[in-house]
Amino acid sequence: MIKNAIWPSSIRDINELEDDQKQAIYAHLIPEWVFADYGIDPETHTRNGHRVIHFHCPKGSRAMEISIQRDATEQDPMLYLNMADTFQNQLLVLLVVVNDMDSERYNIDVDQAGNLTQLGTESRNIPAELAAMRAGLAPGQIRVGMRAFKQSVPIFETFVSNMGHDLFLIEPLAYHNAIVFERYGFNYIRGLQDMRRIHTEFQPGGNLYQQLDDENPFRQVRYAKSIRGRSWAIHDGILGYPYTGFQMYKRIGINAGVNTFPDAIW
Repeated sequence: MIKNAIWPSSIRDINELEDDQKQAIYAHLIPEWVFADYGIDPETHTRNGHRVIHFHCPKGSRAMEISIQRDATEQDPMLYLNMADTFQNQLLVLLVVVNDMDSERYNIDVDQAGNLTQLGTESRNIPAELAAMRAGLAPGQIRVGMRAFKQSVPIFETFVSNMGHDLFLIEPLAYHNAIVFERYGFNYIRGLQDMRRIHTEFQPGGNLYQQLDDENPFRQVRYAKSIRGRSWAIHDGILGYPYTGFQMYKRIGINAGVNTFPDAIW
């Protein structure tokens, strides 16, 4: 643990503070470019007179959410962050989304019957997924991202340091997320051997490689060599079970040097 923490040591304890106090703490998680590039007032959290930064951090809760809109009229957040305490009093990043709001939207989050898909984990909108995949998106993306996670890692590190922790946890929701987190210095609590096995099985002659089929747009043979391609094949069920149960961690100031997909292309 890092000594002399300047904030409470848990999300739950921060959530017990008065609204202005906890929002002032959570505002440290907002990247500076949000204010500089989009004209959002850092004091009032408004743009053009309308509030566009929203905090959900009720007293008694172990979780917090920040949702930032580029404009109050837009459907999707430009940036969304969800963090929580674990029962072991560690900090867990549950979800980070950064959307390029000028890019096309693909409705992979709603199936053709109008039901929420939970980003394709409960049900799927195949036409929307095909369009997203062909546009270069990865599973779970409704819009092109802004490639901002790398710049967010130091922000998370400073935040958890100020809470007196020396690491934080994150759960990759898809295969490509895990590979990206590896590149930013994360290691595995659960899933390292599974990731290595997946890589082995995507090699020529491996079980996953043999299931690739150019007749299936989500399982093209060439996908064996790419991060995004493997992720779409896994999203399509090539493993035979859902991609769940993986958990990673980042120690403050330390790059773990893990690489389960050498020589990967995106």
